[in-house]
Amino acid sequence: PSTVVLDHTSGFEGLLLVDDDLLGVIGHSNFGSIRATTCVYKGKWIYEVLISSQGLMQIGWCTLNCRFNQEEGVGDTPDSYAYDGNRVRKWNVTTTNYGKSWAAGDIVSCLIDLEEGTIAFCLNGISLGTAFDNITRGAGMAYFPAISLSFKESVAFNFGSRPLRYPLAVGRGGYRPLQDPPVADLVKARKLCVFLGLSLQEGKLVEKDASMWQLQGEPTVLITLAHIFNYFSPLMCKVYLVEDVLMTFLLSILERGGAVEAHPLIQQLLDLMWLLMEEYEVHECLKQLLMSLLRAYRFSPIIPDLGLQIHYLRLTIAVLKHEKSRKYLLSNVLFDVLRSVVFFYIKSPLRVEEAGLQELIPTTWWPNRFTKEGKESKEVKEESAEERLRRRAYERGCQRLKKRIEVVEGLQVQILKLLLNNKDRGGGEASRYIFLNKFRKFLQENASNRGNLTVLCPPEYMVCFLHRLIAALRFFWDGHKVKAPAALSSEEAYVPPQLFYNGKVDYFDLQRLGGLLSHLKKTLKDDLAAKANVLIDPAELQAVTMDDLDEDEESATSAAQSQRPSATLAIGGALARPGWLSSPTLGRANRFLSTAAVSLMNPRRPLGTLEKVKVRTLSVEQRTEEDIEGSHGNEGLLLGRPPEEPDQPITENSLLEVLDGIVMMYNLSVHQQLGKMVGVSDDVNEYAMALKDTEEKISRCPKRRRDIHEELLKSQKVFSEKLNHLSRRLAWINVTIYSKEKMQDIYWLLRVCIRTIEHGDRTGSLFAFMPEFYLSVAMNSYSALKNYFSPVNSMEELPGYEETLMRLAAILAKHFADSRIVGTDIRDSLMQALASYVCYPHSLRAVERIPEEQRISMMKNLLAPYEQRPWAQTNWILVRLWRGCGFGYRYTRLPHLLKTKPEDASLPSLQKPCPSTLLQRHMADLLRSDRDLAPSFLNSVLNQLNWAFSEFIGMIQEIQQAAERLERNFVDSRQLKVCATCFDLSVSLLRVLEMTVTLAPEIFLDWNRPSSELLLRRLAQLLNQVLNRVTAERNLFDRVVNLRLPGLESVDHYPILVAVTGILVRLLGRHGPSRGAAAERATAVLLADPCFQLRSIQYLLGHAEPAAMAAAASATEKRHFSLSTYTEYISAEELSKVDKMLSHLSEESKQAAATTLPTSEEDLCPICYAHPISAIFRPCSHKSCKACINQHLMNNKDCFFCKATITGVDDFTKPASS
Repeated sequence: PSTVVLDHTSGFEGLLLVDDDLLGVIGHSNFGSIRATTCVYKGKWIYEVLISSQGLMQIGWCTLNCRFNQEEGVGDTPDSYAYDGNRVRKWNVTTTNYGKSWAAGDIVSCLIDLEEGTIAFCLNGISLGTAFDNITRGAGMAYFPAISLSFKESVAFNFGSRPLRYPLAVGRGGYRPLQDPPVADLVKARKLCVFLGLSLQEGKLVEKDASMWQLQGEPTVLITLAHIFNYFSPLMCKVYLVEDVLMTFLLSILERGGAVEAHPLIQQLLDLMWLLMEEYEVHECLKQLLMSLLRAYRFSPIIPDLGLQIHYLRLTIAVLKHEKSRKYLLSNVLFDVLRSVVFFYIKSPLRVEEAGLQELIPTTWWPNRFTKEGKESKEVKEESAEERLRRRAYERGCQRLKKRIEVVEGLQVQILKLLLNNKDRGGGEASRYIFLNKFRKFLQENASNRGNLTVLCPPEYMVCFLHRLIAALRFFWDGHKVKAPAALSSEEAYVPPQLFYNGKVDYFDLQRLGGLLSHLKKTLKDDLAAKANVLIDPAELQAVTMDDLDEDEESATSAAQSQRPSATLAIGGALARPGWLSSPTLGRANRFLSTAAVSLMNPRRPLGTLEKVKVRTLSVEQRTEEDIEGSHGNEGLLLGRPPEEPDQPITENSLLEVLDGIVMMYNLSVHQQLGKMVGVSDDVNEYAMALKDTEEKISRCPKRRRDIHEELLKSQKVFSEKLNHLSRRLAWINVTIYSKEKMQDIYWLLRVCIRTIEHGDRTGSLFAFMPEFYLSVAMNSYSALKNYFSPVNSMEELPGYEETLMRLAAILAKHFADSRIVGTDIRDSLMQALASYVCYPHSLRAVERIPEEQRISMMKNLLAPYEQRPWAQTNWILVRLWRGCGFGYRYTRLPHLLKTKPEDASLPSLQKPCPSTLLQRHMADLLRSDRDLAPSFLNSVLNQLNWAFSEFIGMIQEIQQAAERLERNFVDSRQLKVCATCFDLSVSLLRVLEMTVTLAPEIFLDWNRPSSELLLRRLAQLLNQVLNRVTAERNLFDRVVNLRLPGLESVDHYPILVAVTGILVRLLGRHGPSRGAAAERATAVLLADPCFQLRSIQYLLGHAEPAAMAAAASATEKRHFSLSTYTEYISAEELSKVDKMLSHLSEESKQAAATTLPTSEEDLCPICYAHPISAIFRPCSHKSCKACINQHLMNNKDCFFCKATITGVDDFTKPASS
């Protein structure tokens, strides 16, 4: 037949997106199936499938009788046969292993031979062998090409509309494509090409002059050429011929050798095409040519020297060198029809042997200096001579690979340099300005369509595009610096703050630091006018306001949601763009097929709510060079320079916009991808540990157990093979993603963000206009450098590393509590970044190096009351600054967890303690000097402790009840997690209290301060509560700890009791003369608390009461908790302090018991019934004890009894009875 396509009218099941050319398809439901429009019943036939994503698909043949549904597809019914390279199996109702695994960028050929009754498959032209034989034939049996694919998977079919990539001897009884090639046209086109080649040899034909075309050379030759083109032009609009004839012809010109520059023939040919062909013919021809190039580049197998990729990239460069063609392609094809980002991607081989990595890297090596915990052991064992040789051979192999990949990367950067050319103004805009507008649109699609996967650029492409773009950008940036020495070099690059508010660059609906743009324009209107001389047109404000009315309320309530705007997802209609995953190059995926009985050819309403598309003041498409670069008296993009910004040229404005786009790209998907690829090196480490383990077992295996020995040898072989494979893949990933050059790119980006934030910060209130992603990228790029690039390249070697760390620390310290930043998510991220910053010694030192007033203001923000903000993070920061100084607080992991393996030894929480005495000193000074700060901070800490501990006790009661029921019902793991979190919070809040008592004891003990008595009473009350709950004999806490439930690993006696002991020792210890009175005061308050039990203090040292001891001894020989058993954790000096405290308290409590007289009931406080009445309120004269009224007055000014407003409280002493 003349055309074969997918059957989009009746031959499908499930939801699918099909391209316009009806050859590409994307799965849009669980398991959708579709077949072609043509079937075969005799002969030998072949078709090809281009795999665009490597997921779950079944590709093959089916008959008209096969009925598919969402669970069963091709190969799951009788008379349907399929190959599935994801699971490496073949399917025909039953399934068996078959073939190899496929990867994105592979081509599968499906062959059917109806003479012999066999079906076979090839992968990239290599036969996988016969899959099925004896297939049903005969009357009424005809086979259709068919595919079933799961959600988001995508392929493109080639039934013969293009030349087959791997044809199998078509003539002489070979396999034929389903669609016949245009044989007659092919013969014509090939002949004409020969003539063309001959005529072009005749000599220089065409010269371009600015004013007109001058034709030189033999007029006869020219007439001949015109004549050839007369026949040639219409042929060149056909896909098949462009790919088969024209592309081959151009490649043959390139193959004659010489650099790309030395191919005037290709330039001449393009000149001739523009001269002698109709405009629409040139357009179609160029479009098809680039499509074929992109397809060829993407679906070429990787061979060791990447020769095929280099080949196609060089031809692409030769075509793009031609100015007229370049501008046409940029304006209409590169970003609109093609997904040309593919040109900047280097696919990584899944099957190492075919990519020839074994020849390149013959020797494999992997680090095996891991301790049991999985942490690299510091004391590196001397590597044996053999290991050293292996490592060096492996490194040489990696270098060889790197050289080859660098060739491809160099060509990719060359393409971008052509697109960023701003000197080619002949006939309209320079290329760079066309590129800028397209690039912005590309970013908008990726920023706004987070939910619509067909439009998003896959993250692995983004990573490569980012690095090539940085290389091209820095090339032009430094080139400009040479011409204009006053400008900045790319090492000092940053984005000036005016770009964020002058409306010249479109940030779509991305969240700004201060909220939504429309809101900022309203609230900061006057600042914009005064500082930056930017006037907002009231009409625009009006339009925005009317437009925003309905969504402004929402955005205020849901700042968090508005960070992920679900902007218009247009499927179909004029806005539809080609699907990323669909046919590898082109095709607007706007035919939406669904078996639901609804006509879905009209655009389907997207799943997200449709927001109004606002008409912007400056649409991206309309900007000209002058809008961007500016001209006399017009600053272009830099309009509205604030007074704080130096009046110095930075670089060409257009480059600033590219830089801004690069930062946005990093934020969109590059960071996640960098994190994802680390998985391979984690796998290598896991396998290396497993191999080491197996080898140890082999050496220990007794001689007589041959069976075990054989099994172990088998595992050893499996692990070694896997490691050989992985270490070669890792070499590839380390070269393409984590190489030193790539690390420097990310580091450069980090520094760009830091400079941009510093410049923006100086503009005062206008800082609110900066998009949030600048702060995110600063934090994420640092974490990527630290965590993802680390084993191969260390961050310390980067130039200016210490200074960069300090500047980033200053940004985190300043902005985590910056009132100009409103988004809750970004504030949380800043908080978390700061929290992990103080866990590592080198970054903690960076925090200590920031200017003193910034350090003090950071500590002040950390000590703000906890009620109005996410306090768990700040509390954690304070605890980290203290850890290593507290009582028994020098541990990295809890004593009872040492035997278990940590999940990930590089987690911030598992770092060795590194306290900061400098920041502790700032904290002590602040608490002492600021009379209001200390009480408000400590009250909030006590409130949170009260809450966290009560929640914890409530939850362990539920857990205990669930565990005691006879039917084994399991406790919800989420509940266990919350329970453990409440426990950890209680411990860390207790540690912050210990830190305060140690650093500034006078806050509790100097009773000349107005609130210290009350704080001390509250503290004593809470400590007694905690002690009683945790130390009671055979109590709830004991029982739950002994259940050892997964998820409650951190709940144990040690952490919480040690923290409480630390506070008590500090409060009651007598250090120095003045502390004697203070310690007496503290002792009196502690003993006066009605919950105080001496037994709890005795428990700490393992002294239980005699009665309980006898009972416990007879029941079980149970080991008691005692601080003295933790000798590695608690020093002898600390223990002696606890001993002294215990004897002191025993003495005091005996005396107290002897002196207190029983009070009659009417003299007790009517609120707590624990203390005698000691206060009387004005004006209503009601009475209570001091503790109750003081605590009540913290939150409420009404009397307990009559609700009158209390104006004062006087001491009350009972008159002597007559």
